[in-house]
Amino acid sequence: MYERFNLLLICTLLYFVSWSQDTLPEKEVRRVVQGQVVKLLISGDDTLYIADLQDVNISSPRQFKNYDEYKLYMRYKRYAADVYPFAKEAIEVYRQIKEETEDLKRGKRKKYIRTVNKEMKSDYKDTFKNMTRMQGKVMIKMIERELDVSFFDLIKDVKGGFTAGYWDTFSRLYGYRLRDKYQKGDEPVLDAVLQDFNITAKLK
Repeated sequence: MYERFNLLLICTLLYFVSWSQDTLPEKEVRRVVQGQVVKLLISGDDTLYIADLQDVNISSPRQFKNYDEYKLYMRYKRYAADVYPFAKEAIEVYRQIKEETEDLKRGKRKKYIRTVNKEMKSDYKDTFKNMTRMQGKVMIKMIERELDVSFFDLIKDVKGGFTAGYWDTFSRLYGYRLRDKYQKGDEPVLDAVLQDFNITAKLK
């Protein structure tokens, strides 16, 4: 008898809760919160935020051979956070150029690329000028990892072989080769960082 009474009580409570929720008037409004427009769902005295969350990469804790490797990882991670927006935009612009110039003749293609290059240079000249060599390296590897092509070939495709050759020669003065495409396994510490900043998940 006692067990039946408990079961009846639980069913009654569940029914009451579901009925209460169904009968409360709801309305969706928009408010500006800390400079951002957000959607709110108001039901009685309750207010719920409605938001689209970005993709999040969840990885297991990193294992390091020594403290120096840990410091390198943290350095790469800090630099990756700095250059990530620029790498993402560079990839989008490159794909836009490929799409927009696919059916254009050589002259019109070069003119289109010059226009895009001029806009990018005016927007990011100071930013790239102040980048460290390691920041530049991380950004290049991000781009190569996503596009699966060397930076040398990217420059060659957009600006021609002479320009690509010039920048490859120049990069060697700083111990870097633009012809060497990103290869997973060459630098495991950098691989771990780039995995956490997966650009593919953010691009449409």
